[in-house]
Amino acid sequence: MSLRNKVTLIGHTGKEVEITNFEKGGMKASVTLATNDYYTNGMGEKVEETQWHNLVAFGKTAEIMQKYVPKGKEIAVEGKITYRSYEKEGKKVYITEIRVEEVVLLGSK
Repeated sequence: MSLRNKVTLIGHTGKEVEITNFEKGGMKASVTLATNDYYTNGMGEKVEETQWHNLVAFGKTAEIMQKYVPKGKEIAVEGKITYRSYEKEGKKVYITEIRVEEVVLLGSK
């Protein structure tokens, strides 16, 4: 078990899972996940802070997400942080993603 690059998140999906099928077989599932955190500000008010995470999954994990993860579904994921970049209109765009290795379905939706 590698503990060097490990992420565990619990949240709700923000859209339907997008599927990319590869020419040589296999698939990739992509979806956003919202996680909420709460803190009390200097005036004693409770503040909710939402973070959005880009999730990607491959193989069997992608198949599970395609079949069982609709928009708004509460899930727990475990995986690792990955970084990639690409060119868009002459500028380099950087993306941080969570490569999902395990997904657990939570909630009733």
